[in-house]
Amino acid sequence: MTDNPIRAERRGHVLEVTLDRPKANAIDLKTSVIMGEVFTGFRDDPELRVAIVTGAGEKFFCPGWDLKAAAGGDAVDGDYGKGGFGGLQELRGLNKPVISAVNGICCGGGLELALSGDIILAAEHATFALPEIRSGTVADAASIKLPKRIPYHIAMEMLFTGRWIDAEEAARWGMINHIYPSNQLLAKAREMADLLASGPPLVYAAIKEIVREAEAMSFQDAMNRITKSQFETVETLYRSEDQREGARAFSEGRDPVWKGR
Repeated sequence: MTDNPIRAERRGHVLEVTLDRPKANAIDLKTSVIMGEVFTGFRDDPELRVAIVTGAGEKFFCPGWDLKAAAGGDAVDGDYGKGGFGGLQELRGLNKPVISAVNGICCGGGLELALSGDIILAAEHATFALPEIRSGTVADAASIKLPKRIPYHIAMEMLFTGRWIDAEEAARWGMINHIYPSNQLLAKAREMADLLASGPPLVYAAIKEIVREAEAMSFQDAMNRITKSQFETVETLYRSEDQREGARAFSEGRDPVWKGR
């Protein structure tokens, strides 16, 4: 097992986060705390615009909670660190795009981690499941997220039975965006990340805040919050240099140069 279970590599405006805990990339408390620190750093670094999260190797993305660590004393309800389990799904104020590149088996808390991404890409051999039901526990975050992402009846079947689905079925239900051969997955994730990193970061921030906050609102309530200047990221965007740059670039027939301010 590696001394550091997380590899975080900067590539321009992109942060690549690789979960590297042989044999299966399972997450224990220590790993979760480190992931929280990594993703908090990503959130707070103005030079970083997009993150990719993936797993080392070709067999496992992440199976979720490390049951061996739990048997050794890690408490299931212990301190997962900033951002909750996996450092991502409860991280407040994360207004930057995250790409999940699922390179293999993705189940339990690993699927919950993947669902925390804004865009999910998968290798053609990737498989997905929520097997918690078989060990008498609940996939809590997935119980909240999954029925909102895919058809309710499919989500409930996965939660109730723990059955596995392949990448093709996951794409059919809208759980993932694209499927690629395993040897192309990371390259395609980087291609997507570079595309996003070239875009307007303040607009991405506004999109993420609106989508996140509006989830529990009616359409009109959300629109009222926007018109009443109650979304911080939207107001930052409207008062920004980037907003003026976008208008200038359009009128001058050139590509805009985004500065994130």
